[in-house]
Amino acid sequence: MKLRLMLASLAALATSSGLTTSGLASSGALPTAATAARAGTIHVTVTDLRSTKGEVHACLAPGRDSFPDCSAGRGRTLTLPAAERVEFSFPDVPNGRYAIALLHDENGNGKIDKALMIPREGFGFSRDAPLRMGPPSFKDAAFDVDAKGVNQSIRMRYII
Repeated sequence: MKLRLMLASLAALATSSGLTTSGLASSGALPTAATAARAGTIHVTVTDLRSTKGEVHACLAPGRDSFPDCSAGRGRTLTLPAAERVEFSFPDVPNGRYAIALLHDENGNGKIDKALMIPREGFGFSRDAPLRMGPPSFKDAAFDVDAKGVNQSIRMRYII
């Protein structure tokens, strides 16, 4: 819920000017036995965090209707502590096309802080998708997952 609110704020900006870790909070449906045979793991490395304060929230979206905030009850979310080196995985991801959105909630207040509608906290997207007047499109951030799995390096960006 907290991630949805934070990333929804980032999505709203567009209309006004988107290895399993212990201690990780997670949500999202697990694949069935039938899909597990066609599932891979997404390994994510987060770069350029400006501090080790707060939390990093991740959304793995299976389509544009759930990107960048894992809305409509779709997608998987993870929350983990910020650190000098942040790496995590989404295991057992069924084959398909996905995009990832990250939020660095530096003060851990459960929402994205803004100044004049500009995010004060960091964000990042798979494929280093370009920003325009808000988060990138699903198409720009999307990548394919198959049984071999995939690695994604996501660079955090800070406007303020």
